[in-house]
Amino acid sequence: MVIIYFLITFIALLFTTAGSVSAHCPLCVAGAGAGITLSRLLGIDDSITGIWIGAFIGAIAFWTQASLGRRNKLFFNPAIGVIIYILFLVSTIWSFYQFGLVVKHGDIFGYDKLTFGMVVGSFVFYVVDWLNKALVKKDGRVYFPYQRMIVSLGSVVIASIGMYILINYYI
Repeated sequence: MVIIYFLITFIALLFTTAGSVSAHCPLCVAGAGAGITLSRLLGIDDSITGIWIGAFIGAIAFWTQASLGRRNKLFFNPAIGVIIYILFLVSTIWSFYQFGLVVKHGDIFGYDKLTFGMVVGSFVFYVVDWLNKALVKKDGRVYFPYQRMIVSLGSVVIASIGMYILINYYI
């Protein structure tokens, strides 16, 4: 119920504050949130759902940093971006535990599956986005249309497949 309330509030905020389309657009973020909710309802493993939640946290953190950066250029500092990212991740994990959304279905390396997946998803999403930005900055161009979106989404899909293989064949 809390997730549904959060999603409705978040989507309402998106439509009232949406500006131009960026690499992590409001529609993509809302779609990711709806996908996360659907995956839990369909019974997809919590570690894979956690990867998508981690990517969702990353998209929100990047979006927040860009929004704050429009008001004050200090927020475009990469160190501030990492701090925002970590604050979003920690506050999300804390709230999931606080509201009982983390259910013990087993663990991976001593961590709950959902928490482990969120950390992995956040890390993968952040590193891939950082590498993509570095590549674009180095050459001054993108290599194909929708590169940022495809690379971000592709990294999360690959991480999900890797987690599926890890869970079903090695753990």
